[in-house]
Amino acid sequence: MFPITDTHSIELLNRIQNRQARIGIVGMGYVGLPLALLFVEQGFSIAGFDLDARKVETINNGGSYIQRIPPTEIQMARAAGLSASSDYSQVEDMDAVIICVPTPLNEYREPDLSHVVGTIRSIAPHVHEGQLIVLESTTYPGTTEEVVVPLLEDGNTRGLRVARDATSRGFYVAFSPEREDPGNDTVARRDIPKVVGGCGSVATELAGALYQTIFNRTVPVSSPGTAEMTKLLENIYRCVNIALVNELKQLCMRMNIDLFEVIDAAKTKPFGFQAFYPGPG
Repeated sequence: MFPITDTHSIELLNRIQNRQARIGIVGMGYVGLPLALLFVEQGFSIAGFDLDARKVETINNGGSYIQRIPPTEIQMARAAGLSASSDYSQVEDMDAVIICVPTPLNEYREPDLSHVVGTIRSIAPHVHEGQLIVLESTTYPGTTEEVVVPLLEDGNTRGLRVARDATSRGFYVAFSPEREDPGNDTVARRDIPKVVGGCGSVATELAGALYQTIFNRTVPVSSPGTAEMTKLLENIYRCVNIALVNELKQLCMRMNIDLFEVIDAAKTKPFGFQAFYPGPG
């Protein structure tokens, strides 16, 4: 049951459910482009935004720069309503904007939010009432509330604020961590559950409704911070276990034991174990 009573959120919900919502995706990389294709498959008109002119030109010409996405798939999406642009002022025409820009580590092994900050500053003047903004970029807990929200509010020329409940007016903000796994052909993208945490219940419900159109399951959580911490836990779990098995590989080599045989034997255990494999190094 949607805790939605105000006109703007009801209108947005209806447009989402009727596949009439205009969706902008900022960042046409390995996360943003596949996401755009999923939305196009479900009948949405998608505008992709990227500062890389090469990516914009390639998409608009029906080409692909991601190996696992053939040009024919881009061409079909173009015919169905996918376009690309470097003009962030077009964000004003969107009902929802999803941000999928990179967040690499800097030289001090700290998260580099320059792409996120730059994107938010670019779109903030064009955000309008009733619009949904969703951050997908991997980042530390607190980014949405402590960085994204203040930048959106300070940079908005209309003086709008984040709408945190059904009685508030403004725009809606949520965080939904990307779960792309490049090269994984065993799990369809739409079968990967989508975690969503909004700044208030209405934002969570609207973001959940948006993602429910392309994913078979959404997982609402209580806040953006919870969603951000979920992504952090997922990444830590993977990194720790890969590091562990890489160390184990060196030990097994010294002991003349086949680590892959060990892993194959261990994964027969039906509980408490998940197989991880060492890298080529």
